Amino acid sequence: MKGNKFLIILLFCCSIHSQTIIKGAVKDVQNNAIPYANIALKDSLNAIISYTYSLEDGNYSFTISNKGSFNLSFSSMGYKVKTIPIIIKSETKEIIKNILLDEDSFELDEIIVQSEKAIKVKKDTIEVKVNRFLSQNDVTVEDLLKKIPGVSVDSEGVIKIGNQEIEKLMVDGDDFFDKGYKILSKNMPPDQLDKIQILQKYSNNKLLKGIEESDKVALNLVLKDNAKRQWFGNISIGNNFTAENRYHLKSYLMNFGKKNKYILLSNFNNTGYDATGDIRHLIKPIRFNEPASIGDDQQINNLINLATRVPNFKKSRVHFNNAELISLNVIFNPTKKLKIKTLGFFNSDERDFFKNIINEVNLNDANFINIENSKYLNKKEIAFGKLDLIYSISKTKVVEATTKYNTGNFNDSSNLVFNGNSTLENLQHKNSLLDQKLTFTNKFNDKNVFLLTGRFIKEESPQNYKINQFFYEDLFPASEDVNNVTQTIKNKMQFVGFNAHLLNRKENDDLLELQIGNEYRKDNLLSEFNLLEDNTVFRIPLGYQNETSYSVNNLYFKTKYLLKFNKFDVFTMLDFHQLSNNLNIDNSSIKQNPFFINPSIGFNWEINSNNKINTSYSYNTTNAKALDVFSDFILTGFRSFSKGTGGFNQLNASNLTFNYELGNWSDRFFANTSIVFNKNYDFFSSNTVINQNFAQSKKILIKDRAFLQINTSLNYYFKSITSNLTVDLGFVQSEFKNIINNLNLRTISFKSYNYGFELSSGFRGIFNYDFGTKWKANKIETTISNSFTDNVSYLNLSFIFNKNLDFQLETERYYFGNLEKDNTYYFLDFSARQTIIKNKLTLSLSGKNLFNTEKFKNFSISDIGSSTTEYRLVPRFVLLKLEYRF
Repeated sequence: MKGNKFLIILLFCCSIHSQTIIKGAVKDVQNNAIPYANIALKDSLNAIISYTYSLEDGNYSFTISNKGSFNLSFSSMGYKVKTIPIIIKSETKEIIKNILLDEDSFELDEIIVQSEKAIKVKKDTIEVKVNRFLSQNDVTVEDLLKKIPGVSVDSEGVIKIGNQEIEKLMVDGDDFFDKGYKILSKNMPPDQLDKIQILQKYSNNKLLKGIEESDKVALNLVLKDNAKRQWFGNISIGNNFTAENRYHLKSYLMNFGKKNKYILLSNFNNTGYDATGDIRHLIKPIRFNEPASIGDDQQINNLINLATRVPNFKKSRVHFNNAELISLNVIFNPTKKLKIKTLGFFNSDERDFFKNIINEVNLNDANFINIENSKYLNKKEIAFGKLDLIYSISKTKVVEATTKYNTGNFNDSSNLVFNGNSTLENLQHKNSLLDQKLTFTNKFNDKNVFLLTGRFIKEESPQNYKINQFFYEDLFPASEDVNNVTQTIKNKMQFVGFNAHLLNRKENDDLLELQIGNEYRKDNLLSEFNLLEDNTVFRIPLGYQNETSYSVNNLYFKTKYLLKFNKFDVFTMLDFHQLSNNLNIDNSSIKQNPFFINPSIGFNWEINSNNKINTSYSYNTTNAKALDVFSDFILTGFRSFSKGTGGFNQLNASNLTFNYELGNWSDRFFANTSIVFNKNYDFFSSNTVINQNFAQSKKILIKDRAFLQINTSLNYYFKSITSNLTVDLGFVQSEFKNIINNLNLRTISFKSYNYGFELSSGFRGIFNYDFGTKWKANKIETTISNSFTDNVSYLNLSFIFNKNLDFQLETERYYFGNLEKDNTYYFLDFSARQTIIKNKLTLSLSGKNLFNTEKFKNFSISDIGSSTTEYRLVPRFVLLKLEYRF
């Protein structure tokens, strides 16, 4: 393994040092820039080795690894072609060629139609022609995006440009779903799209464009002209016609008129397909350090959770679901100055989940094995509404008001056999959210903008938990008659805040930012834990009831200055915070008024168009949260209790980041390396008492914890085989401390390695492939040592036999380390599509889990032992689908 790592690093270094950058500017004889000129590097046989286009300012740049004699050709409509010879030697690092093109007068005696460029670069916007990448087996926008160079979509639907997740996915410039864009990308068909715009240096507030220092990126889907101002969409119906009755019903309806725009979505299925992604990104999109983002990080965290997690595996293979999604989204433009955006969303789901766990605990004073066989049923109903009012007082003044309301009902249950004891868990909980935000933006001139933001949030999340067994005899003696327990939690939060933000872009392009604001948050946490004999309360134990009120007022002043030195930027930040903390526990109140300063410094260095460095250092003091300060125990699972510190704490930490980019994400070769080092001078850890039937954990304050993460990603496009290679390398190391069973403080060291690659083709013919593999190795060392290595590999094949018939195969291999048997699993899925009526009617057949793998096991480790978990899988099924487009 070390040899393989050395070879990868050696190849990476060689590829860096063997590259030659060719750059310059293309202008006319009057010294005016010529945008979008064609620049091609050709060999002695006139074959194109590499090519690019000049930007709007006439500049161009590309990287080449070939050596020898070449011809560099420059051409643009209305100008004479100019070709110059160049020689690239092994020691040649950079070639600069500034070219003047002469105008070419001509008579138009014939019309020559040329194919449009697949990708165009226009300053901060990259336009991608959809018809150059769209194939008939692309069912959703997500399928299309996976084929565009530089764009990636992971297994959960997260869309990234290079290594950065997009801010939003818009349609004709209008945003419906904010950070919850997966609802659109997973459901919208791509056939009505003309092009996709990649918006770099994107600003969520249009008046900040050109003033804000933004590295954000967004996507805009541009519709075909004949798709505008009329209704279009599709409906898809599927069934497997067996006793299991697997079904699929999806519809999409859209109309983009001049004044009103509509998107209607629905998805009903029990095939395990997740049509929403993580809807928390829709309800609570979180943005840090962005103008008008006050309150984005405010939310309630539930103390009990019966939801299940599947590590390193497709969720659709283990979730036996029955999902329903309906979404109605409308944008009204009653006047030129007023825009009204409404979003309505309803999602219900019932998920069955099966798993068996063998937990081995290996401690000096406690060694035992627990066996849990469980079936979970999670039911949820979520309704969400959002209203945006955007009023343009003038071209430089805008008021935006946003109101959100969310309500959720959840009923989770578990049928559990714990060490032979049949156990039933039930958790009923709700969530309600009211969120209102008002922002006023005033752009004084091209260099100055002022924002004033106010926000109010109210959220409640009550929980009722019951378990029909009593495992805590050692905690509560003299309770022989107790046979079940209950716990009720009332968790409420209110937030009120305002922020005034001034951005001043200097004449030399420096940027000054000043902020003043105040944030007030109040949490009320009440918990009641009862021991019952049948339905009668037998005992309300002391030390297991909580009545906590915690309020924090944060008055702050923030400054930031960005200095521009040509291609070198330096920024400094100082944040001043005056806190007023008030903690009330069981009618006993304490107060605290800490003051602290958080400084930051960093620099961005664009060495040239293909080499960029970003680094920063910050020292942060953070205040304790509500779930850190409650004083008595709360039952957080059928055999686990937790409690907070019962007092105030501020935590200090340093954070160092470094990022290096070689090339650009749209280049033939692109590499990115990032390093994050975090040092916690004090942090919350735990003092845990572990018993075979229960565990009690108290939060404690510990000194010194370190975290290091290194990630490297390399992308290279092989023209000879029309394929793109991606190599990912990662390393994580952390060190923390805790106490187990009231013994001495112990140090835990954790290390993780991941390495893998993906090779995908972009052929225009009948066949395409996508192959990849990824290894992950984990190791934990303390009084014991545990480690394991997992591997995931896949091979996807696509065949487009003709305009009416296509076929796809998806294969996966999972290997789970440290399992003596049943450690390797194979999966095969397929889909076939036959067009019955062009652009109207399509018949398809899809199969999942064709090998009919019934279960799989995986292995995990912790600082107290290891776990082997067995999951039950959705059995094989074949679905016949009929899709009609209109």
